[in-house]
Amino acid sequence: MPTPPPTPVADQDAHFLQRLRPSRLILPVALGLLVVGYLFWRSYKPGDLAPLAQADWRWLAAAVLVLAARDLGYIYRIRHIAETELTYRQALDVIMIWEFASCVLPSGQGGTGAAPFILEKEGIPLGKGLAYIMVTALLDNLYYVVMVPLVVLIAGAGLYPHEALQTGFVATLRVAFGVSYLFVTLYAGLMLYAIFINPRSVRRLLVRLFSLPLLRRWRRTAYRHGQEMVRASGQLRGNGPAYWWRASVSTAFVWTARYAIIGCLIAAFVPMDSGTFLFIFARNITYKVILLVAITPGGAGIAEGAFPTFFGKFIGTATMTSFLVFLYRIVTYYLYLVLGLVFLPRWVTRVFARGGKE
Repeated sequence: MPTPPPTPVADQDAHFLQRLRPSRLILPVALGLLVVGYLFWRSYKPGDLAPLAQADWRWLAAAVLVLAARDLGYIYRIRHIAETELTYRQALDVIMIWEFASCVLPSGQGGTGAAPFILEKEGIPLGKGLAYIMVTALLDNLYYVVMVPLVVLIAGAGLYPHEALQTGFVATLRVAFGVSYLFVTLYAGLMLYAIFINPRSVRRLLVRLFSLPLLRRWRRTAYRHGQEMVRASGQLRGNGPAYWWRASVSTAFVWTARYAIIGCLIAAFVPMDSGTFLFIFARNITYKVILLVAITPGGAGIAEGAFPTFFGKFIGTATMTSFLVFLYRIVTYYLYLVLGLVFLPRWVTRVFARGGKE
């Protein structure tokens, strides 16, 4: 009896699992470790790691608590934004697979591109799932829009690592930072208008804009995004102020925790006052601009290479900086690769065997 051809759903499932197969970890892990190894090889001097013996375990404990709080915040946020259609168990799985996808896929795609599929496998219809992901993207962008003026006030010109970069590159970084901020602000404004005021006019605008000769190749994608905005508007307009307040507060909580990790890790080995901690927090905003344009999965290699430039002055020796690069990537990258390898097979067994929602 001939084997029936695969259905579109089966093809989509297979494509998703193919993108997250464990073999895809080899390149980013090897690239990241090579960069860290090179940093150690170039910088190591006997005695430079002496601060490890005087580590302040309170700050290390704070880093662990911040990591845990961040993940719990993500779990609460996705469950709340999804209007409690997910159980806490499902929300945990969604966040772990989402983070794993962010580590495995290029930074430009990240876990957000995979998130609607993940939610659909949990029993949430695609249209609603797209609306929920759009809410997370909107709130994430608004956090960035609000925080950038605050960190500019905190750090001023020190927001950019003049001490480690040539003047020309600092100017380029400043321009990239300004352009990214403008783009995120415009995009967030467009999403707000599309969701709450007139989604169909935004869809028409996108189609007309991407009908121009230089942009025509992305016209179909633009139309799809416009359709997603229309569906999201219909799904979300009825939610009251309490929904948006909780979603906004949880977003601010998780992103503040995310940006605070580096400061906690550095403070564990280098004495630090609150002003320096806030300064590191502010500089982390510009550091993330580098990661946004990274083409490697999870920013592997680029995140490690850029770290000393942005934070080396706060740490002291180059050897300790190399160690903190490695420690930072362990708790924010390699940890989620390991967790993903634990959660992914169990999640696949549950959602594919039982059809999603329990």
